[in-house]
Parts: sequence; structure tokens; C-alpha cells
Amino acid sequence: MAVQTVIELLSAGADNDIAITAPDRTPLTYAGLRALVAETVGALRGLGIGRNDRVAIVLPNGPEMAAAFVAVAAGATTAPLNPAYRADEYRFYLEDLNAKALLVEAGSDSPAIEVAQSLDVPVYELEVAEGSPAGAFTLAAAGEPGAGDLDYAGSEDVGLVLHTSGTTSRPKIVPLSQANICASANHIGAVLKLSAEDRCVNIMPLFHIHGLIAAVLSSLAAGASIYCTPGFNALRVFGWFADAKPSWYTAVPTMHQAILSRAARNTDIIEAMDLRFIRSSSSSLPPQVMAELEETFGCPVIESYGMTEAAHQMASNPLPPAARKPGSVGIAAGPEVTIMDTENNILAAGETGEIVIRGPNVTSGYENNPTANAEGFSDGWFRTGDQGIMDEEGYLRITGRLKEIINRGGEKISPREVDEVLLDHPAIAQAVTFAIPHDKLGEEVGAAIVLKEGASAEDSEVREFAAERLADFKVPRKILFIDEIPKGATGKLQRIGLHEKLGL
Repeated sequence: MAVQTVIELLSAGADNDIAITAPDRTPLTYAGLRALVAETVGALRGLGIGRNDRVAIVLPNGPEMAAAFVAVAAGATTAPLNPAYRADEYRFYLEDLNAKALLVEAGSDSPAIEVAQSLDVPVYELEVAEGSPAGAFTLAAAGEPGAGDLDYAGSEDVGLVLHTSGTTSRPKIVPLSQANICASANHIGAVLKLSAEDRCVNIMPLFHIHGLIAAVLSSLAAGASIYCTPGFNALRVFGWFADAKPSWYTAVPTMHQAILSRAARNTDIIEAMDLRFIRSSSSSLPPQVMAELEETFGCPVIESYGMTEAAHQMASNPLPPAARKPGSVGIAAGPEVTIMDTENNILAAGETGEIVIRGPNVTSGYENNPTANAEGFSDGWFRTGDQGIMDEEGYLRITGRLKEIINRGGEKISPREVDEVLLDHPAIAQAVTFAIPHDKLGEEVGAAIVLKEGASAEDSEVREFAAERLADFKVPRKILFIDEIPKGATGKLQRIGLHEKLGL
């Protein structure tokens, strides 16, 4: 029987094996992690926080955030929030979640504290004793531990709540059950063949599904270790690699590109590394970047496809000797995946439509949002909002977000296709294609470009390069050269509304 709850999932690691570690910290063993979880759940019960009660967490990236995520999820519902939010954002999320408590680090000056107090949400500090193992903490003012049975959460209880990114609408609450998140962690472990010997370096933010499930929970489900950094930093990442000696890491494409930009200065560290694979997810990995990563690190790059509503992973390229197809997000990797048209018909291989999924990792529905549920679910399938095509071998290629497809006078253009052509230009390091409103055509094609260090290019030259490879209507009419492409909080490129951010 598959593991259905976080407390069951945490039983995989051997007592003396390392569960969580971090730069300049002693490691926390699985025995230590299990003791911490029991203490935390007991403390929550002593504070009157029960199963399905929502505990908002505002902590910096690092081992305590990882440990708090699993410890709270074992007994209540974890609701991690971005530490970079402003007061108004915290007010929206704390109210929307109906949070029963807020956890912050000792001495925190986060604006979330004042907001929580104004909403009568109790605030508890995580205290970390000097010299304690990575991730270990105590809940200050925890009151009496819960009496008798610890009463851990059950499989149908909600383990994690996150909001969708809300690029086109009000953010929606996605409740993920214990069974959902455990299924996803196990799907990832199965695809990547994770074992107790594996060591993952986490550079992803831990208020986002990718880092929480793909790095932290999948490692713990396999009895493996997770090295928790303070968050992505291109200047420090090779030092962490040297310290952690990882067998793998997972990141978004923009992070992989930043790592590659510093690889030439860190060849000694790369030569000493023994990566089994590198994983990429959360937005499309340009095939050029995949090839450069494989060449630089001498290991396979596994591109996967995930989203919050699926507790992360839906499809993934498999490890060798199975085929990895650059530009594809691989085969179904946990849930069932297929392509559907607007009339709910399942389409044949080679036909373009909407990617739909169903399986044990998929949320049962958005909270308090019947409209979104009616639009998002059809005949038991969840509609991802992504347009794609599946080949005869079951490999899935995403052709774009349905809401991001550019409609230029009735001609539909996939921004990703244009990105990939632009990235073949020898002077271009990064490119993101997006829609610009147009009074006659509805939308026109724009592209924001970051040039390689020391390189130069004119917009006319880039357009000519694109015109040799793309139909005329797909060639960007407006090209902006910028120093950095605006990204969302998790490092993903955000096409929707980019014309406004760039002042067009």
C-alpha cells in the first residue's frame, strides 16, 4: 500500500542517516527529524491547533523552513508564504486562508506579524538554539503539549495549501491532501530512482510547490538527504556544490542559465562533482540550455512538467537508458496524462489540444470557487490550461499556455516556438516572447532579449535571423534589449502582462 500521510512518509529513513543539512550546520538525522515532528505536533495540539487547521509560515529559505513544512504538515495544514510579500499581500493571504496561526523566526520583523495581530491571528516564533542541527527548532510559547495520542493527520486531511500564481485572475486556493503530496513525492522518487544514497541541493524557494515536493518531500520519502541553502545565489552555488557533494539538484531554467554563466570559473568544482542527473521543471527548458548543461556537468538533464494543482509532477523525461527528448517534458510520470479538445474529446497522437490529467496527486478542486472548478474539471480530468501535443511514444510537448498564445489577427503563435528560434542566435543569452496589444490585429509579437556578455546585435539583424526560420507572422515586430528579464517570485518568466512591466 502506498504511503498516504506525511508521518508515514517520514518513516523511510534509517535513524542515523542524514535527513536535513545546510551550509555550516551539523546535520539532522532521521531520528532527530521524527522527534522534532512529534514535538511540533504535540506543541500545536497544546496551542489548540488541530488537523486541517491552517498554519501560515513566513520563514527564510533554509533548513528550518524545510523542517517546519513537514512537521506542521504531519499534524495540521502547512501554508507557506513568500517572505518578500508586503503587508497588503499578507493581509489578503492570511484572510483568504483563514489562518489559525502564523509561524515566524525568532526576532523576525516581517510585516506579516503586524497584519496577523490586527486579524487576531496568534504569532509563534521558531527558536533555534546555538549549535543545534540543521532544521531543529522549538516553538516558543507553545503551551502544554497535546495530551495523550498525538493525533497525526489522516490521508484525506489537507497537508498543504498554496495559492495559484494568479497571473490572469485572483489567486485561487489549492488544497492538497496528505495523499496528494505523498503520491507526488513518490512519483518523483520513482522516476528519478531516488535512494538513501542520494543527496539533493535545494536552491528553490520553499514557499513554492517545486522546492517543497520535488526537492524536500521526494528526498525524505526515499530516506535520502536534502541540503537546504538560503535560496538561489549564482555567486555561492558552486561553493554549496563543493560542500554538499550532491548527486542531483532541481531548478527552473533561469537558474540553470545563471549556473552555466559561472561554470567556466568553477571548472575544478565541476570536475570533482559526481552528479547522477540534473532536473529542470516549472517552465520550459530551451533545448540549447539542456545540451549545454549535459556537456558542462557530464550527466543527463531530466526535464519534468509540474503545477501546483498536481502537487507538482505530471510528466517527466525518464533516466537513461530510456530516451530523453529535448523540447519534450517526457511521458506521464504519476497521473494519467492526455490531450483533450474543447468538446471534452480525447485526441489522437499528433493532435494539438489542452493537456489534461487525473490521478492520486491531483487536487480534488479549488476552495470556495465553483466557477474555477466548473472550468477546470471535465469528466474527472483536470484541465491544465496548457496547450500540447503527444507523440506516438507518449512523449508530451507543451506548445504554450492557452492564455499566453498570441493571437495576431487570427493567426495563433506559440511564444515558446519563437523563444527557441531566437536562442539559436549566437549573441542571445535569454529571450522571452510575449503579446503586445495592437489596435487592428488584436495582438502583435514582441520579444525581450538579454545579450551574452560582450556581444552586440541590432533589432533588424535579430528580425532577419528570425525571418529565415519562422513564418512572417511569427517574427517579433518589437524587440527590446534589456539587462534582465522580469521574473515571478519563483524565477519563472511571466509572459502575461510583460508588455506593461516593460512600459510598452
